[in-house]
Amino acid sequence: MNIEEIRKYCLEKKGVTEGFPFGETALVFKVAGKIFCLTNLDGDLSVNLKNDPEKNIELRERYPAVKPGYHMNKQHWNTVEIDGTIPDNRLKQLIDDSYELIVKSLSRKQKEELKQL
Repeated sequence: MNIEEIRKYCLEKKGVTEGFPFGETALVFKVAGKIFCLTNLDGDLSVNLKNDPEKNIELRERYPAVKPGYHMNKQHWNTVEIDGTIPDNRLKQLIDDSYELIVKSLSRKQKEELKQL
């Protein structure tokens, strides 16, 4: 996947917004104001994605392109280098997992507002 494919995939999800809150090289995708995907546009393309801590360990052991989250809580976040070694469908699943984890953490009111979009 390239940045445009990642961007399109993230924006197709319900309630997602994008922005540059950390400068022009970090494109951030949020749902209900909470980050689920952060991309590095400076140099080699990578994305930071949230996941269950136990699953993060498994992903890091299985894929050399998955590393502890850069500038993030390393227990909950991974940095995934987009270097072609992780199949696109697997990368999409990791994006889905991150999005769903954030949605699950929303308040009941936020979840209802998201359903209405």
